[in-house]
Amino acid sequence: MKCDLIVTKLPGGLLQERDKRAKWHGIPTLLQKLYESSHPNSDLSHVLSSQLSMEAMSFVTEDRKTAQESTFPNTYTFDLFGGVDLLVEILMRPTLTMQKKKPKMNDDLVKDCLSVLYNCCICTEGVTKSLAARDDFVLFLFTLMTNKKTFLQTATLIEDILGVKKEMIQLDGIPNLSSLVQSFDQQQLANFCRILSATISEPDVGNDDKHTLLAKNAHQKRNASPSRAEVNQVTLLNIPGFIERLCKLATRKVSEATGANFLQELEDWYTWLDNALVLDALMQMASEEAEQSSTESSDESSLATSPLRHRLPQSMKIVHEIMYKVEVLYVLCVLLMGRQRNQVHKMLAEFRLIPGLNNLFDKLIWRKYTASNHVVHGQNENCDCSPEISFKIQFLRLLQSFSDHHENKYLLLNSQELNELSAISMKANIPEVEALVNTDRSLVCDGKKGLLTRLLTVMKREPPDSSFRFWQARAVESFLRGATSYADQMFLLKRGLLEHILFCIIDSGCTSRDVLQSYFDLLGELMKFNIDAFKRFNKYVNTPEKFQTFLTQINSSLVDSNMLVRCIVLSLDRFESLTEDVKVVEVLSECCLLSYMARVENRLSFLFRLINIINVQTLTQENVSCLNTSLVILMLARRKAKLPFYLNALREKEYAEKYPGCLLNNFHNLLRFWQRHYLNKDKDSTCLENSSCIPFSYWKETVSVLLGSDRTSLCAIASYIDEPFMDLDRDLLED
Repeated sequence: MKCDLIVTKLPGGLLQERDKRAKWHGIPTLLQKLYESSHPNSDLSHVLSSQLSMEAMSFVTEDRKTAQESTFPNTYTFDLFGGVDLLVEILMRPTLTMQKKKPKMNDDLVKDCLSVLYNCCICTEGVTKSLAARDDFVLFLFTLMTNKKTFLQTATLIEDILGVKKEMIQLDGIPNLSSLVQSFDQQQLANFCRILSATISEPDVGNDDKHTLLAKNAHQKRNASPSRAEVNQVTLLNIPGFIERLCKLATRKVSEATGANFLQELEDWYTWLDNALVLDALMQMASEEAEQSSTESSDESSLATSPLRHRLPQSMKIVHEIMYKVEVLYVLCVLLMGRQRNQVHKMLAEFRLIPGLNNLFDKLIWRKYTASNHVVHGQNENCDCSPEISFKIQFLRLLQSFSDHHENKYLLLNSQELNELSAISMKANIPEVEALVNTDRSLVCDGKKGLLTRLLTVMKREPPDSSFRFWQARAVESFLRGATSYADQMFLLKRGLLEHILFCIIDSGCTSRDVLQSYFDLLGELMKFNIDAFKRFNKYVNTPEKFQTFLTQINSSLVDSNMLVRCIVLSLDRFESLTEDVKVVEVLSECCLLSYMARVENRLSFLFRLINIINVQTLTQENVSCLNTSLVILMLARRKAKLPFYLNALREKEYAEKYPGCLLNNFHNLLRFWQRHYLNKDKDSTCLENSSCIPFSYWKETVSVLLGSDRTSLCAIASYIDEPFMDLDRDLLED
């Protein structure tokens, strides 16, 4: 059944007369002819496509002005007279027929229809949302991807539609999805990954109070079943060969990219035209290559002896390949953080993703310095950076996800480096970490350096405020996270990591809060329980001025530095129990950092501020660590029977500041939230136990003691709040 087109109800003469006055450029008449044509495989759609494509290009080159800033009469007119609905009807007509033999549509007609629809989506507000609301059409579009001639136009339109669709589509609803994906060549699969990113990532909840843990917990209660994104991840993992092909795409060299006829591949740029920075990066790269010497021989380096016009296609190939890899690495990264993490890990190890990336590191991933002063992007944010910057960030995110709390992290080293870890353990007379012993040597990195060591090398060369430092530090920190490994720490200390971090914090003039936070966290993991690290710290921070600068950086934002504070407090407690170890006693007496934290007034000062900067309503994944650090201070005090002293100090602080009950009431509410939050989440509790070396049972027990209702107990918070200021009955934890 044909769609109802408004132009069919208007007399031809009236339409033509009105067309001249309104400057409709004959679009209504063309639509009328297209509607009335019994053979839609005509040139009319091509005429329409050419009329509308110039507007789309204009829109792209003007940086996508908003609808209020720009007017595009052709696309507006086309949509106004029902053109969008007509093209949807023409495209879907073969699927609606009752005939056994479905009519075949001309490829050029399909391409023209898709191009016109895409141009309307770009230029006319509301078109994309109206198409997104039609689930039947969205799923139908995927079936057009089986045709290589229309693949790119289809993929581009789908990506735009999914970007505004209110409800995430379910991949298992796509007809014959498995065979569709298996039919893609590597180029198509990479483009398909752009589409997948909108189907496997949890929707970003924005920057308001929905980010709070209260809201997240409430959301999880309401949505106990797996989300659509999680279901879609499982659907992809069940497609035979999918992960293996992504690993090959991620690790192939530019010279291995298929497509003998490169001019034909250039049509693929259609997909990327919405990012003008791509073309800028391309031209910049070509210019830089023109200046490079002809001594380079790698297949990713420039052909410096040839003219610029011959060199450009090679530059295009490099940018092309980089953009493919950005999409592939993003998909792998999301899958690594999902519920099927262990399954994904096993496959990525089996298909040698890490050794493959290691072989690409110098020649492609970090082939040259790239300036990066942009803001630090979150996991689900769309990055408008150049392809090279996006590629590096996505690569670092992948390393972070791969290493974080997983025994496969040792695949980031080569065999010689694994032997070095074993030797460190043997020299220190401590057993090797089980994960190291179990590492399959056939799956580790090749060459003179492993991926972790290569990362450390480029990390030291990065300018102080470069946001790459943030991601680099996060990736290295994830290697150290979990149960503390002395050998892992010493491996990195021997490579000068501690001195580099201290230089960045104290001497480099770095002002980026994101970079400083990542370095504080990394320093905490590197130094925790490691007496050699504290000795090195004292050797570097060898003047009162340096130490004061270090403290100023810590105190400037405790939300950023509290993990380091926690590390120092825990390490001090451990070292104070090792009084028979001469080396430990020596460092304890000499180290300015340990001496500073040993003074109870300094620990109390940190405790006051940690409790004061958070409350239940403002707790997020980022600042909840402040609550846990305050708990660590009090647990260690409880071990030494000094908990009443600390609680009384909090009470005295309240009265000195003339707000009695405020601090302790707030802390009481925070601990009640802590119980609800952590007693239902296995992963979080494991992380707390591993990172502190304090059994989780002791965490729970201490919180229960602090929340005790017996006002005669010297370890209960309630005992230290005078009756007029009691505010413990209100339940602030409900939605």
